[in-house]
This record gives sequence, structure tokens and C-alpha cells, in this order.
Amino acid sequence: MAGHSKFKNIMHRKGAQDKKRSNLFSKLSREITVAAKLGTPDPDMNPRLRLAVNTAKAQSMPKDNIQRAIDKATAGDDESYEEVRYEGYGPGGSAIIVEALTDNRNRTASNVRTIFSKNGGNLGASGSVAHGFERLGYIFYDADAGDEEKVLEAALEAGAEDIQSSDDGHEIWTGAEELHAVSSAMEKVLGEAKEVKLAWKPNLTTELDEKDAGVLLKLVDALDDDDDVQTVWGNYEISDEIMDKLDA
Repeated sequence: MAGHSKFKNIMHRKGAQDKKRSNLFSKLSREITVAAKLGTPDPDMNPRLRLAVNTAKAQSMPKDNIQRAIDKATAGDDESYEEVRYEGYGPGGSAIIVEALTDNRNRTASNVRTIFSKNGGNLGASGSVAHGFERLGYIFYDADAGDEEKVLEAALEAGAEDIQSSDDGHEIWTGAEELHAVSSAMEKVLGEAKEVKLAWKPNLTTELDEKDAGVLLKLVDALDDDDDVQTVWGNYEISDEIMDKLDA
């Protein structure tokens, strides 16, 4: 079950990118508010809200900001956000899934289409690439949470489906419906996870050369910078050597 995973690479260095985005807290707040509106404002009774709050905490979002986002859901404001998914293609035959929360579907669709076309990609029809991904629950612990054996034991006890450990940390996979239960059980043993989220995991990955990788990362960054876009997933794989060159 254990082994090296490229998922952190596939996520396009999300941790580093998130810290650069000036609108990060705004996006996190929107997800928290939507989650609280769809269920109860109590994270312990609302799995989606708990995931949103945990993600916000992992990104060092202040507790006051988190509470304001929850309170906004019960304040009776007129803002109404819709969940929308877009699918498209990047350079080198890569596949991309974009998840958004929007109050104007036409605006968001137009923006996403423009970003794809200006950055070496093509927006596809609904369902054009999702068949190549699996919707799963994803939990990430830093390496200092424990050694591989300890984390593996905790994951199996919690009912996880798979664990992949490397020097970067521990990636735990579970069924989408079981994510809340598995993450809660692991938290009792290992403490709070660095990341807990629903993810689109590619069934097969596409390795990109340096040229295509450079174009792809610009496309992902442009999508990430759009206010309505919440998450960007892909099936691309970029070698550490190429990534180091592009980061230089």
C-alpha cells in the first residue's frame, strides 16, 4: 500500500501557490459559508463544513475570519453561490478539472474559457475528462506526524483505502463518503491533518516535457487566480528535475 506518490506534484505545489494568492482567504470563506448554508453551521454535525474549516486552519486562516464566514450563512444575506465544474485539456494531452463557486454562471464560464484559450488549453464539454479521474477523499499529514508504520496502522484502523508515504509526508486515500469518518478517527491518533479534502485523483498520468510543463503551470496559475475558481485538478506529471528548473 505504501510508496512514492506524485499527487502533490499533480496538485501543482498547492501549498506554495495558495500562500501566494491574495484572494485565498476570500475563497476559503466562500466555501465555509456555502457549506454552512447547505447544512448546519456546526462543523461537528456538518462534514462538508468541517472539511472547509480544517482546510482554512491548515492555511493559517484566523479563527475570527472562519467564524465570520460561518455567521454569514445564518445572517440571511442574499448571496447565493452555485457549484460548477469545468473540464478541459492542457498542453501535452493533459486533462484538467476546474471546480468553482459562482453567483454568475455565465461570467465564470466565459472567464474559464478565456483562460484556457489564452494559456495553451481548450475547454471541453461536461464529462469530457472526468471519466479519467476518481472522486476520492484525500488526507495529508506532514512527515513529522509519525513514521510510515504508525501512520499506516492509524489509516487502516480508521478504514482508509490506501496510504502513500514519502519524505514529503503521508497521503491517505479513502472513499468520498467515508472521508469525514476516516479523518476524524485519524485525528484522534495523529492530531489534525495538514489537508483534508475531496479530490479528483487521475487513473493514469501524463508526463510533460519542460516546454509543455511551463505552459501547463501558467494555465493552472491563471485558473487559480480567478476569483470564482476554488480548486484545479489535473492528470499531469512533471519530473522533479523539470519542476526545479521552472521554479528557478
